Amino acid sequence: MAKMAKMDIKSLTLPGLADWLAELGEPKYRASQIFTWLHRRGAGEFAEMSDLSLPLREKLSQKAYINSIMIQKKLVSEVDGTVKYLYELSDGNFIEAVLMHHHHGSSLCISTQVGCRMGCGFCASTLGGLVRGLTPAEMLDQLYTAQRDSAQRVDSLVLMGIGEPLDNFDNVLRFLRILSSPEGINLSLRHVSLSTCGLADRIRELARCKLGLTLSVSLHAPTDALRSRTMPVNKKWPLAELIDACREYFALTGRRISFEYALIDGVNDSPEHAARLAALLAGLPCHVNLIPMNEVRETGYRRSTGERIQSFRRRLEKGGVTVTVRRELGGDISAACGQLRRESAGT
Repeated sequence: MAKMAKMDIKSLTLPGLADWLAELGEPKYRASQIFTWLHRRGAGEFAEMSDLSLPLREKLSQKAYINSIMIQKKLVSEVDGTVKYLYELSDGNFIEAVLMHHHHGSSLCISTQVGCRMGCGFCASTLGGLVRGLTPAEMLDQLYTAQRDSAQRVDSLVLMGIGEPLDNFDNVLRFLRILSSPEGINLSLRHVSLSTCGLADRIRELARCKLGLTLSVSLHAPTDALRSRTMPVNKKWPLAELIDACREYFALTGRRISFEYALIDGVNDSPEHAARLAALLAGLPCHVNLIPMNEVRETGYRRSTGERIQSFRRRLEKGGVTVTVRRELGGDISAACGQLRRESAGT
C-alpha cells in the first residue's frame, strides 16, 4: 500500500485547514491558531506552536509539513537598493523575486511558476519552457523570506516574475485568499497587481471572483499580426477578444486596467504603432505603462531609444491615453525576470 503524502499545510486556506483538521478528529477552532502561527508568526516547525498540545503537535508533524525556501543568491543594486533573490525550492528548482523600494513603500515582484510555456519572444523566463506551477506556500514563502531577510514589511505585491499567473489559476487564487486573510498577514488585494500575457477566459473568471486586485495585461503590440509574431497566446486569444475581456473585468470590478507595453526598437515603437494602440484602447478606463525593454541576448531584440520612447508617449497622450514610462530599477543586477535563474543554470 502506497504511503500517503504529507499535507502541504501552508497551502491551505483557513476554511480548508479547518476541514482538514476535522478529518483528523480535531476541533475546527484549532485552525485559526495554526494559521496564525504559519502566516503571521512565521513558524517553521510545529514544535514552535506553543499553545497547541504536545500530542497535536506530534500528530501534525506526522501528517503535514511546513514548506520553506532558501536564498541561493542575493544581489543588491548599488544604484537604487533593489534586491534580487534567487530562491531554491525543496525539489531543487530555482525561481526569482525582486524587492523594490519606492517613495510610497516597498514592493515585491514574485514568481508563480518554475519557467513558463507562453513562449513570448522577448522574455527570458520562457526560454526553457514550463517545469511546473508553484504551490500557494511557495508563492507566500517568497514574500515571507524577503521580509525576514530585509527586516521590513512589504507594502505591495506584483505577480510579474517568472511564469504566467493565470496558467496556474487555482494555486494563485488560493495564494491570494491566504495572503488577504485577516488571520494571516492581511494584505489588501488592492495592493496586489497580477500580470498576464492575455488568457482571456481566465481574465473573465478572475473578474467574477471580484477580488479587487489590479489586472496588468502585457500587450506589447497594437495589431494581431504584430502581436502574434512575438506572443503566441494571441493566436488563441486575439486582441478583440482580449480587450473585450478587459472591458468585462472593469465592468465587474470597477478596477482600471493597466497595460504593459515593452518598446522594441524598430518592431513596435513607431508613431503609427502608437496611433493604433490609442485607437485600440479608446473608451476603456486604463493606463499604459511603457517599458524600456530589458535586452535578452538570445532574442536578438533591442530596446528603443529614449527619444523614441518619449515620442511614443506623447503620441498616446495626444490620443487621450494615460501613460507613464516605467522607472528602471536594478539594472546593474540583472533584475529582469528569468535572467538570474538562467545564469545560475548555466544556460
